[in-house]
Amino acid sequence: MNEKNTTLWESAGKAGLVLGGVSIAYLLITMLTGRIAENGPIFLMTLVNFLLWTAKFAGCIYLMRFFMLRFSQADPEADNARVFRFGMLTALLSALLYSAAYLAYTSFIAPDTFDQALDIIRDNPLVDANTLEQMEEMIPQMPTVSFFVNLIYCWLFGTVLSAIFSRNIPPQNPFINQP
Repeated sequence: MNEKNTTLWESAGKAGLVLGGVSIAYLLITMLTGRIAENGPIFLMTLVNFLLWTAKFAGCIYLMRFFMLRFSQADPEADNARVFRFGMLTALLSALLYSAAYLAYTSFIAPDTFDQALDIIRDNPLVDANTLEQMEEMIPQMPTVSFFVNLIYCWLFGTVLSAIFSRNIPPQNPFINQP
């Protein structure tokens, strides 16, 4: 691997660690507020969780742009395509970190997460017995399925975000080749 690719992976790894860390922190905080909500006002906890989600969403967008700008400034030869690759790699690494944390959460910390969701579905009179039986059969695979769904969703979201931001990072100068 040449030095440019090493720099790309190293920078993307650090940025992915921060972005994944923000999402994991959000997961843990909402887990704690969920435990508090069991004994407290549900409306207040819903509002707090919505505000936390909004802060995480806006923070991740801001951090992605920040890291892409910083990468572009650190590598003066980086063009829009290289900055896009950096953003896409950052998105992949942060998605992998967050998905692994969510897999651990649903497998070890709160293994009854999907069982609780199924209990809510059981109370729905519109769900027939066959559908309920199929859902019960899927429950053991749900942590793995959620890992891949999170991985793909987060990576695609980050890739689209990278495509949007990389169009102007570094800024285009249409007169650069003019005599």
